[in-house]
Amino acid sequence: MSAKPRDHPYSSRSAETSEGSARSKPQAGAGTAQEEPLAAGLYLVSTPIGNLSDITLRALEVLRRAKRIACEDTRTTRKLLSAHGIATPTTAYHDHSDARARESLLRELRAGAAIALVSDAGTPLVSDPGFKLVRDALAEDLPVTSLPGPSAPLAALSLSGLPSDRFLFAGFLPPKAGARRKSLQEVGALQASLLFLEAAPRLAASLADMAEVLGPRQAAVARELTKLHEEVRRGALNDLADHYAAAGPPRGEIVVVVGPPEESGAPDAADLDSQLRSALRGSSLRDAAAIVAAASGLPKRQVYARALELSKEMGEGNSEEER
Repeated sequence: MSAKPRDHPYSSRSAETSEGSARSKPQAGAGTAQEEPLAAGLYLVSTPIGNLSDITLRALEVLRRAKRIACEDTRTTRKLLSAHGIATPTTAYHDHSDARARESLLRELRAGAAIALVSDAGTPLVSDPGFKLVRDALAEDLPVTSLPGPSAPLAALSLSGLPSDRFLFAGFLPPKAGARRKSLQEVGALQASLLFLEAAPRLAASLADMAEVLGPRQAAVARELTKLHEEVRRGALNDLADHYAAAGPPRGEIVVVVGPPEESGAPDAADLDSQLRSALRGSSLRDAAAIVAAASGLPKRQVYARALELSKEMGEGNSEEER
């Protein structure tokens, strides 16, 4: 485990530093470019995931010069804007906004307005609202551009110590165990690191399901990234599951990074049978075969056929029809 202290995003020291900077430079990107109108279009602006200082000069300029800022939560965004001395009008736009709210923004874009879209934290559309608005704007050939910046999944990946050349961001896993294990089975065989978001109350159960489905892979649990109590705990999935089961739900936003399958070669017949017997004791025939196939890299059909034979030998009678 490693933990690195950071300025808390809403601490007085962090806010004073940001606000003081805004007052000394009231116009980000000052000069002739600042006096020109901001080009029309939809601007996808990445915002800090914790520390308010983690925002780019270009983002501040667009937020200041835009006609309107569409926010996931106007109260959250107002804290950021106030810290940097920005008074641009805001409007709520989130996953529960209806088509009328989206049409209102599109109408302004058609009229030549510059509108910034932000989420509460991080990069818009990455497990955050905005996809429908972007899709509709592009369908009408309206200008859309992205201002890159903070992203919790990428920050967690870079801190995890796990391979970062290939990765899959899978967002939140389903809350129910059966659906969660099925989702893990679908991605388990990928030769890539896996990135998940998770809610604190479900963390221990999710890690236990990951250990069961994916095997004893190395993983990292990152929370409170860029904040005062930033922490990254690393270890095998089963060890992490045991830790959080005993310690209880941690505080803060959580990203789980799981390493790719180890290239240890396919198991021999005895190992395969041992893995299947263990999986069959707690799962259906189909699920047991899928779990072992994902962990071993063997063809699903081959593993399923052997699982069917073993289930009969074990007297389970768990044919697919019975399950």
